[in-house]
Amino acid sequence: MVSLDDAVIIRLEKGGEKFEVFADPKKVAEFRKGAQISVSDMVAVHEVFKDGRKGDSQSEQALKKAFGTTDFNSIAREILIKGELHLTTEQKRKQMEEKRAKIIQYIAQNFIDPHTGAPHPVKRIELAMEEAKVRIDDMRSAEAQVEDVVKVLRPLIPLRFEVVRVALKAPPQYAGRVAGVLKEFNVKKEEWLGDGSLAALVEVSPGMQSVLYDKLNKATHGEIQTKIMDRQ
Repeated sequence: MVSLDDAVIIRLEKGGEKFEVFADPKKVAEFRKGAQISVSDMVAVHEVFKDGRKGDSQSEQALKKAFGTTDFNSIAREILIKGELHLTTEQKRKQMEEKRAKIIQYIAQNFIDPHTGAPHPVKRIELAMEEAKVRIDDMRSAEAQVEDVVKVLRPLIPLRFEVVRVALKAPPQYAGRVAGVLKEFNVKKEEWLGDGSLAALVEVSPGMQSVLYDKLNKATHGEIQTKIMDRQ
């Protein structure tokens, strides 16, 4: 069960009646994409409301008529799948800020300044977005908006998408730890060598390159061999 502070109203209109539940919007989004999440883990209150903001519960008669049952889990599941999210002004503002930050972070990690070969600082991207008066669409995911934002920013700051291919070799005593680290990254090739060491080829964005190196060095106490093969 989630906190009411983190929940929003999910509303489904059926048979001329309104049916509302309080639920975590992020978990509901994951649930709608196919994630196996129980109703109890998504809702804040085990009750169906006629008007959630006023605290007016829906009647059993209305529930039975609209859903053919009064079982909360069955009714809530349908509302969570088919219902509309109704956010407060503060919730909308927070959601927009989170999407904006996510877009900025993605650009900082995956695009470089082609003149310097280095990623743009987050602050520079933020200022460019302000100058370009970039508007975030609250109906689309952050990922779906990155390409549009990049198009608007390119006249202000040079941006080029780039992937770095890093070859690495971990000594036998640390190979298992390194294999665990690599699960967080895009491994294009992995090979266990005869002496127990691990060789791999990893694709990583410029902004995540230092993260990869930090994790590898911690896992091997600095005894990791790495080499940049190319940039794409």
